[in-house]
Amino acid sequence: MAWWQWLLDISGAVLLLLIAFGVGLILRRRFIARHGGTFELSHRLSSDVAGRGWVLGLGRYSGEKLEWFRIFTLWPRPKAVWYREQLSYGDRRLPEGSELMSLYPDHVVIRCHSLEGDVELAMSESSLTGFQAWLEARPPGTDWNK
Repeated sequence: MAWWQWLLDISGAVLLLLIAFGVGLILRRRFIARHGGTFELSHRLSSDVAGRGWVLGLGRYSGEKLEWFRIFTLWPRPKAVWYREQLSYGDRRLPEGSELMSLYPDHVVIRCHSLEGDVELAMSESSLTGFQAWLEARPPGTDWNK
């Protein structure tokens, strides 16, 4: 077989892999969203450099926990989980500098406090309203002084 035929075969195989990956991402997102309660949620994994460390993802409310899924992976399990009773809302701000390019256009950055330390999340205004309502809607018998 000539070299250009090998090149065509390899190009076709790479194209098929890319298409399969794209279809996998679509199916995974539909699988995650099948029970509702999902929204676009970015999470800052590293705050070493100002404005960097943001990863796009999806958030999903699942009972007493908020699950965060990376958007560009086929892994079906959440990458991070925060429990409602261990999370409290801190403050909010608009994205600054390079964050404007890293986050979705209409998102605001919020800082939450958890047992592991501060957590920075970015979400839309409407998702923030839902997040605040979810945080405040603790079940009956909850000790509000914690």
